[in-house]
Formats: sequence, C-alpha cells, structure tokens
Amino acid sequence: MLTRLKVNGFKNLSNVDVSFGPFTCIAGVNGVGKSNLFDAITFLSAMADRPLMEAAKCIRDEHGGATDIKSLFLSYGDDFVREMSFEAEMIIPSDGYDDLGQQAEASITFLVYRLKLRYHESGDVAAGERLEIEQEELTHVKLGEAHSHLCFRPSVKWRKSVVKGRRSGVAFLSTSEDGGKRVVKLHQDKGGGRPRSFLAASLPRTVISSANAAESPTALLARREMQAWRLLQLEPSALRASDPFNAPIHVGADGAHMAATLHHLARANGASGAAPAVYAQVANRLSELVGDVRDVLIDEDRQRELLTLQVKDRDQRLHAARALSDGTLRFLALVILELDPHACGLLCFEEPENGIHPDRIESMLELLKQLTVDTTEKVGPDNPLRQVIVNTHSPAVVARVEDGDLLVAEPKQEVVHGQRCQTVVFSWLSDTWRANAWPETRPVSRGQLLSYLNPLSDAHDDDAETASSSRPTTKYRPSRRVKDRADLQPLLPGFDPE
Repeated sequence: MLTRLKVNGFKNLSNVDVSFGPFTCIAGVNGVGKSNLFDAITFLSAMADRPLMEAAKCIRDEHGGATDIKSLFLSYGDDFVREMSFEAEMIIPSDGYDDLGQQAEASITFLVYRLKLRYHESGDVAAGERLEIEQEELTHVKLGEAHSHLCFRPSVKWRKSVVKGRRSGVAFLSTSEDGGKRVVKLHQDKGGGRPRSFLAASLPRTVISSANAAESPTALLARREMQAWRLLQLEPSALRASDPFNAPIHVGADGAHMAATLHHLARANGASGAAPAVYAQVANRLSELVGDVRDVLIDEDRQRELLTLQVKDRDQRLHAARALSDGTLRFLALVILELDPHACGLLCFEEPENGIHPDRIESMLELLKQLTVDTTEKVGPDNPLRQVIVNTHSPAVVARVEDGDLLVAEPKQEVVHGQRCQTVVFSWLSDTWRANAWPETRPVSRGQLLSYLNPLSDAHDDDAETASSSRPTTKYRPSRRVKDRADLQPLLPGFDPE
C-alpha cells in the first residue's frame, strides 16, 4: 500500500508530495498532468522489475508513442533538468516468495524507498544516453511513529495487522561515497556481516530489483509490493476475448482473462453449490449497472477448450462477452477483481466514468470503494490489502466522491534556471484528513470546485439518489460527498436556504 509519494523532476512533477488513503480520486482538466502521477507510480513499479532503460520505455509519452528518455525529465524552455527523484512510503506484505520460490519474511513492514536518477549522455555515439543511479535507499518507519504517518486514521486493529516487526537503525539499502565514487549497499536483514556493495554509476538496474529471500527478504518484499502497483488499461478486445482452459487465473492489467478468473473463483473452495453462489454475486453487482441481468455464467466449450463469459437477461437470452458494451465489460472486470483475494496491491484506473451512464456513476464509485481495503477491520483473505487511485475530469464523479478522497490537480507556473515552465500541484479540500495533517498547505479553492459542481442539475441528481437508495447498503456508504459540503451548498444552483 502506497501511503505517501514525493516526486521531483519527473515530467511536469516538481516537488510533488501527496499522501494516499485506501481510495483516492484525482480530478483535473485534460493536459494538467494528473496522469503523470500514474506514470511516476508505473515507472517505480517497472524499475523494481526491469532494467532502467526497459522501465523507461514502458512509460507512455503524451502522443502514445515510444518514450524519449529526455521527455521523462522536467522540461523548461528548450532544455530539461538532469535529475529526477522519488520517495515512496509504503506498507509491504509480511511474507512472500522470491523468483526461485524461496520464502521470505519481512523484518518490518512499513518502509520508505528513495531513488534518485541522473540523465547521462556519453560522448561515444554508440553508447548513447542512459539513466544513472545517484541514490538508492530503503529505510523503515518506526512502529511507534506509524500512527502519525497514517494520516487517514485507520483503526488500531487494522494498523496492527499490517504494520509489524522491528528493526535497528541500519538501513536495508544505503548510498555512500567510497573513494570518490557512489556506492549502493545492500545490508543483511539480521544485521552483522558485510553489506554487498555496488558501484552506482555502472548499475543497469536498481539494486532492489535483484533482491532475493536469502540476502534481504525485506527488500525483496518491498520489490514485490512495488511490482503489484498496476495501471489498469482495460481494452475492449481483451475484455471480450474467450480464454483457453489453461489461461492465467487472474485478471490482467488490460482486462484479459476475466472468464478464466471467474471460472477459477467459482470453483476455488470446492464446496457444493459454491459456483452458482459466486455467479449470483457477480450478477447482483452487475444488475446495479444494468437492470436487465438475471445471471452471469461461464460457458465451457470442451471441444475447443475455451471459456466464454456470458450474461443472461431476464428473458433468458444469453449474451456473450463480445456482445456486451464497453462500460458493462469494464464494470464486470472490476467486480471480478473485487472477488479475487489474490488481486492485492495498488490499482490505478483512468476515467472510470467512461462508458457509464451518468445515473450509474454512483454504482461505479461504490464498486471502486468496495475494491479497497476496509481500514476498520484486520487485513486477511476477506479483506485484502488493496488500494485504488482513479483520475477524472467528470463533474458527476467529483460531485459524488467523498470529500476526504478528493485531490484536485491544478496547473502551476514555476521558474527553473530563469525560464518559466508549467508544473502541477495537487490540492485537497479544507476540513479533511489531509488538511488536518498539513494545516499550513492551502486547500483547493471553492471556485475551482464550482467549475465541477455547477453543471449538475437538481433533476439529474434526484434521479441518481433514487437509484442509489434502492441498492443494498455497503460498508463504504458515503458519509459526506463533495456536493454535500455545507460551505459549497449556498453556491450551487437551486440552493434553497429553507
């Protein structure tokens, strides 16, 4: 779980410092840079798994083409800064396995990972450009200080179920000067012994990306946590595809393998009658979006060894996934993800309102909240450590999200080396947990919020409320949405002081 992220020098992110709870909605106009925060998270995840240059090529450019390394750095005028830095505060799993299947157990589960990269261009044309590690560190947050870092205020039993272990003052990864050269050191978990040293300038990948269970199980599990940070880019072709019998049993980042995953979940515990119950649960959730749903099931074509997801309507007609709308398929993918206890980690999801009727946006937001960990209960198989961050420019989404879950991305002009450049700042509402934690930071202005809320009409809102009231109550029933704030009500159209 990513609890805080600091980024400087990556794309248009300059001195960005954002804290996250289980669910966060980032709102902003197109082109402001809200997606760049997703790219920073994706970049960190890729660098925990691949060589630096391969990780850089995973990051999309603004035109959807191949990434130019220079474009990853903050630009000003015709030039760009030569350094970028990241600091990720995170809660990692307490145990797991390395690439060879060896079990690892973390010494402590609340960590801070720091990475600084420099652009390096060799005079040798054949060598070309590359990314060079300036600093890599992995330290821990003391157990006694954990509550002050978790500003969204989870329950004590939740905190104790995820923040575990103890550690001396020794870092798991550190960077120091040795003979005038920067050296990254990998320290053993149990203390004692000489750390392994790596010359930073010659590293083709981060040290954490090569951690294993034998040397540093905590660094390995930090790597596993970052590898679980995913950007969901649900593609219609992947969502509609049937699966072979031997397909992966977890939904992919593009939405692939829905049929295989649901088929597996329906038979996972082997209990008699379990499969119909799982299918009924999916159908009930889907009916919140599409009223004409009677059942959801998986067709097993044994001759072709294919699994196909199907939806049965109230007239008993079957509709294969290939015949369903994009919005219905996106909703189904999230429902199946919610049911999968192994689908843990951070999920970034762009514009969840796409393909969804405005009257059903409330259903989508409820589902996204259901995907996240319940911070009032212990983490376990029925409450996986799962986190969701979405971005949007939709007034209908902003109005209905809880005010403590909202971040607003706004453009900001900065001067870098004497030249102006546009960066992005992320602001939050007053009287929320972020405002309480950082009272000196200016909250988002009411005028900025009203640009999202003024287009709402009373009639449409009443229809949405009526539709929402017919649904079963969930554990995440909204306490106060943005549009319900007392300081905004007098400014909205149709306000009646009586």
